Amino acid sequence: MDARVDAGPIRTRTYGAVNWLGLQTLIQREVNRFLKVGAQTVFAPLVQTLLFMMVFTLVRSGDWPGSERPYADGLAAGLVMMSILSNAFQNSSSSLVIAKVQGNAVDFLMPPLSATELTIAFIVGAAARGLLVGLASLIAVSWIANIVPAHPEAALYYAFVASVIFGAIGLLGGVWADKFDHLAAVTNFIVVPLTFLSGTFYSTSVLPEPLKTFAHYNPVFSLIDGFRYGFIGHHDAPELWTGGILTGALAVLLSAACWAMLKSGYRLRS
Repeated sequence: MDARVDAGPIRTRTYGAVNWLGLQTLIQREVNRFLKVGAQTVFAPLVQTLLFMMVFTLVRSGDWPGSERPYADGLAAGLVMMSILSNAFQNSSSSLVIAKVQGNAVDFLMPPLSATELTIAFIVGAAARGLLVGLASLIAVSWIANIVPAHPEAALYYAFVASVIFGAIGLLGGVWADKFDHLAAVTNFIVVPLTFLSGTFYSTSVLPEPLKTFAHYNPVFSLIDGFRYGFIGHHDAPELWTGGILTGALAVLLSAACWAMLKSGYRLRS
């Protein structure tokens, strides 16, 4: 007697315009990747933030220049934004470089995921880490500074845009880099200078010309200045809305650049 069971014809899975299952899976992979080592990726940055906070508040007192809020409040906003920027960058960049070094980039290249879906997943994962570390940093400095935002909508906007921008920069750097030395060059020569020379620890109003004008052309300045405005109600830029529009446009432009690079398979499919 033939006990074989007819399984019927083989059906091809269809995904539609968006592979929602694959997109969700890759986002979960990126988020779980940093949550599994939360002591390193989430809590370790808090030590740096608290050290900066304690050192600078010890050597600097009084109010933030141009504001009636204490210096510690303005510094806290800058340090929280710095945490968002650096951790969003590190998440997407390290994900790509580790995949290259370990040779498992095929895990996200072979599944039926488009360049758009890959771009969204990597940037969302990076933004999730940046915003989570930013929130943790905000709570950590609450015993030193007043973290109640004066304009919460502005703080939320700039936090989100900043995490997207540096998540996209990290993605671009991760695709370009073939090893961690290349990635360290991007961090040391691009990310760190832009962050430290953008008013993180000080108000750009104290800078002499032409350094003051030069600092205002730094896109990271617009992110930090807008985020700080959300907390202390003061901004150094002549017009805050200009920085908001430019940083939003930059987020879209960098995301499009990520899509184009992933679409071409540059340094990924060779």
